[in-house]
Amino acid sequence: MIQKKEIVLYVILTIITCGIFGIVWFINITDDTAKLSGDNEMSGGKDFLFTLLTCGIYGIYWAYKIGQQLYKTKTDHNIQASDNSVIYLILQFFGLGIIVYCLAQNDINEIIDNSNIN
Repeated sequence: MIQKKEIVLYVILTIITCGIFGIVWFINITDDTAKLSGDNEMSGGKDFLFTLLTCGIYGIYWAYKIGQQLYKTKTDHNIQASDNSVIYLILQFFGLGIIVYCLAQNDINEIIDNSNIN
């Protein structure tokens, strides 16, 4: 069961823990997106490991991939959507990953609100 997450709370927890909670949030975003989209290939742990091993380079690709997957999932559920994957990629490239997390979590929350997934 996927639950909506409070974005402001998650940002505060990420800041208070000096980014450590951001790792949990990254993994949750990836896993929730995988569940919502039905993509069994996606794994938050695997994507975090690849990001860690590539010193963040994979994280830039991850941001684009998450944007694409959320767009596809929203359109599959007949939710009005725009493809924000390039915006996610640019933000991640410039080190603004927490903003990507906020935008992706907002998309996930919107999918949960507008579909019968629970």
